[in-house]
This record gives sequence, structure tokens and C-alpha cells, in this order.
Amino acid sequence: MTAQFRHYKYFLLTLAVIAIDQTVKLLVHFKMVFGQSGEIKVFGDWFKLHYILNEGMAFGLRFGSEWGKLGLTAFRMVAMTFIAIYLYKLAKKNLKPGLLWTIALILGGAMGNVIDSIFYGVYLNNAPYDAVTPWFHGKVVDMFYLDVWEGYIADWVPLWGGKYIALWPIFNVADVCIFLGIALLLIFQKRFFNRPATIQKEITIE
Repeated sequence: MTAQFRHYKYFLLTLAVIAIDQTVKLLVHFKMVFGQSGEIKVFGDWFKLHYILNEGMAFGLRFGSEWGKLGLTAFRMVAMTFIAIYLYKLAKKNLKPGLLWTIALILGGAMGNVIDSIFYGVYLNNAPYDAVTPWFHGKVVDMFYLDVWEGYIADWVPLWGGKYIALWPIFNVADVCIFLGIALLLIFQKRFFNRPATIQKEITIE
């Protein structure tokens, strides 16, 4: 295995994530009915396939201003570039493979959603009607629906007491990869970033 391939092999996972993410999104777009009427139950009522368009961040979050989408797309592009450069530099230093594969997973997820934001407004015609340009204003295709819980929180609960809360995130393959990658970094951070202890010189006290 050449040195160059060792440096770039982690990007194969990134490309695989992008390919799977985009394939699933396009299948959902062309094969499923948009909205609740096209909902498909997978595991009872708590896990369903539900075609929806996300205008903003992961898990249905969004920015409030009219420039929010453009800013989000630009931020994602910059972040994606830095992650790719960071991954390549770490690979050249031959750091632990688990860390490199995890970063490659996050990079694939980031790039998957960036593709939606850049191109889907044009090719899937899903940009907001008032967008200055359909480029960079595409909506992200989401489909995995976890209907966790919804209801009123007891009054005695701090902060959220007396409020109606709905926990039903809708997300995609790219979101899962980003979430999983970050979770792995947090769980295995000591293993990923642990360096051999520096050998200290013994001091003889006479």
C-alpha cells in the first residue's frame, strides 16, 4: 500500500457516505409522496419514513432571517473544507485509524447536506419561492421520522414545566453520520487523542 493511498483511503468512507445519502434522498424524492399522506410505518408509530424538506439545520432546526440559508450554506462549505484539510493532515501524521475514520464519517455527512443546499434548489426545484437564486438555497431532504413523545410537562419540572413538548426529530443519512461521528469522538476521545507518556529522566537524590 503506497503512502499516498494511506493518506487518501479515509476519503473512501466519505465518498461512500455521500453516495448512500444522495441515493436515499433521490429515491425518497422520486418514489415517495411528500408529507404525511405518503408516510410509511417501519416500526409501529415510533419510527416511520416521512418525506419532508428541511430549510435549515440538522433535525429540522432553522435560521430565522432571510439570509440565514445562504449563511448556513456558506458556513457548511467552509467547515467542510477545513474538515477535509484537517483529515488529510492527520492522515499524514499516521494518527490512530479510529480517529481518522470517524472524521471521514463526519465529513461525508457534512458534504451530503451541502450538496442538497447547493444543488437541490435547481435540480429538484425546491428552493423557497422568494429566494434570490435557487443556487445555494436548496432544501435538505429528510425522511427518518422518530416519533418519540409529545405531551405536557408537569408544572413542577424546572424550565419546561407546564409546556407542551413534541419530540419527533426528522433527519437523513447525513445527519446520522454527523451525529454518530461526534458521539464516537466524545466516547473515545481518550483513546483517539492519547499520546505515549513522555519518559522522564530519573533524578537521583544523594
